[in-house]
Amino acid sequence: MTKPYEELVERIRGEVSDLNHLVRKALMAWDNCIKPSKDQGVYMDSVALNLHGLYSGLERIFGLIARQVDQDMPDGDLWHRELLKQISQERQDIRPAVISEESLSFLDELRRFRHLVRNVYTFNLMPEKIEPMISDLPAIWQKVQAELLAFADFLDQAGHPER
Repeated sequence: MTKPYEELVERIRGEVSDLNHLVRKALMAWDNCIKPSKDQGVYMDSVALNLHGLYSGLERIFGLIARQVDQDMPDGDLWHRELLKQISQERQDIRPAVISEESLSFLDELRRFRHLVRNVYTFNLMPEKIEPMISDLPAIWQKVQAELLAFADFLDQAGHPER
């Protein structure tokens, strides 16, 4: 395996572990957020920050794959959306799709949420709008995590066909 792919495999596996921590923190904060208390807003901020960090970390991984494996990083005003779409598609003779259509749909929603968090005050976030995303997060994260680790295994196997 080439050195950049070895580093990419290590980076994907390491980031997945870090992102798993953010998912746990977002879910824990949500559990506290839905309990009536004077600190409810602080927990909502934590949910928003951790979901923002989750998507940002995923986008970092996707950017590395686009640059190092595809050798084709989208640009322009819509590059965030195009990168996500690119990662969900097979690149013939290069790589399989990194994420499934189901994951694409959820991650696109998470991408839009990150944009919202960046552009509004968190006290304007409405729990009833976030609740469906948080409810789906454990199952979808498990799927995305498995897809990323399977892709890392694909890169590892491509570099060591004797395995």
